Amino acid sequence: MNKIADSELILNPDGSVYHLNLKPENIANTIIFVGDQNRVPKITKHFDSIEFETQKREFRTITGVYKDIRMSVISTGIGPDNIDIVMNELDALVNIDLETRTVKKELTQLNIVRIGTSGSLQKDIPVDSFVLAKYGLGFDGMLLSYDCDHVLEADFEEAFIKHTNWSERKSRPYIVKNSSTLEKKLLSDKTFAGVTATAGGFYGPQGRVLRLQIQDPKLNSKIDNFNYKGVKITNLEMETSAIYGLSKLLGHNACSMNAIIANRANGTFSKNPYKPVEELIIYTLDKLSS
Repeated sequence: MNKIADSELILNPDGSVYHLNLKPENIANTIIFVGDQNRVPKITKHFDSIEFETQKREFRTITGVYKDIRMSVISTGIGPDNIDIVMNELDALVNIDLETRTVKKELTQLNIVRIGTSGSLQKDIPVDSFVLAKYGLGFDGMLLSYDCDHVLEADFEEAFIKHTNWSERKSRPYIVKNSSTLEKKLLSDKTFAGVTATAGGFYGPQGRVLRLQIQDPKLNSKIDNFNYKGVKITNLEMETSAIYGLSKLLGHNACSMNAIIANRANGTFSKNPYKPVEELIIYTLDKLSS
């Protein structure tokens, strides 16, 4: 087996992976992602026991047990670039022997669920509801650094590019499906399902205008009106497509759940945005442990 160079897989002096500050024994195979480091203890306060906790930069991890299921909760920070770090280092923890720096012969598969907040793009998806992403639609271009054509939904992508008259000066949009296994666990009559779009920024990339004009002022309207075989784009955020793409490439399961705290189609915002987030946390924990 080829040995992975020190410059490619960087370890801390204690043997933990560089950014996450984790060793293989520190994580469970069921992992919940959140963006905000302060949301990690808001999830793990429901755990029956805590066995490990660490933080380096924005990456905070707590591992424990919820209803006899060992789980880890990890904050990823904001954006696809951070997801690139988190996904690759988590995979290294379970699928690379860190001592010999060689890839293990047998794949260990992780189950990864993102719990986030988002704004709905469809009038019929109200604030305080839950959205499960059947697909991740990436505007960020991060996944295209990898050999990824075999995990992408090519026809879906072409339809979106044609519908929006997508600028060739931007990264090509990519679309990846979620894990059917996790979708079956998490989908219910309490959830809406569709496409979660992932932007590479919060302002211009999501159509917000402050002092800078954007390349396509009509893009959000085009996104709202896009429909591919009955599937619509439900919401817009900054992580899901990267999680789906890297999970598929690395052989892991992933599904993204969002609490809708705003509806950009009708201009409404949740009167108590903390409530749907807390409800989504309990919902997701119970589904994963059932």
